[in-house]
Amino acid sequence: MKVRTEARREAIIDAAAQLFQETGYERASMNELARRLGGSKATLYSYFPSKEALLVAVVKAYATGHLSDAVSDLTQTWADANLETILTRFGERMLLVLTNDVSALAVYRMVIAESGHSEIGTLFYDAGPRESVDILAKFLGSAMERGQLAQADAHLRALQFLALVTAQTNTRVYQRNPAPLEIAEIRQMVSSAVDMFLRGAVR
Repeated sequence: MKVRTEARREAIIDAAAQLFQETGYERASMNELARRLGGSKATLYSYFPSKEALLVAVVKAYATGHLSDAVSDLTQTWADANLETILTRFGERMLLVLTNDVSALAVYRMVIAESGHSEIGTLFYDAGPRESVDILAKFLGSAMERGQLAQADAHLRALQFLALVTAQTNTRVYQRNPAPLEIAEIRQMVSSAVDMFLRGAVR
């Protein structure tokens, strides 16, 4: 029963992701989602108490899960003395999904399109990026305490690092069908970002 329940939950998330992308979050209805799944709204609400909760699940499954995975990996390597290696591994793992996952890109586009007239932007940020930034900031703060980085606002440093990592890929959100990036390209982008970050942050 547990396997079937989890499978049903995943099916709901997949169908919701498709519906949100087709109609936009605000115009999507639980009635239409239930129709597509061949069930009832009561069944949907037994898995997700609200449309907002369902959106959070979609965002985590399609767009920010990679951040959680990358940050989880980051927290397991704090004892590693090579800061450059840790940041590079984190950046490559994050950028690989951001640039080559079509579903993640579609969710990002949906969020951008809806943010001007709903709370979807805040829901999106709270569903993944906020926690990831906080953990990255804690990691960088620890590096500062060890003398690996100069003392500074750790939260600001985290935002700056993420901005550098994504600096060359942000325009992909506005392109119709951006081509996937080769691993070598991703490594070069991350290497450049890490190098620039460390040059400014160790002073």
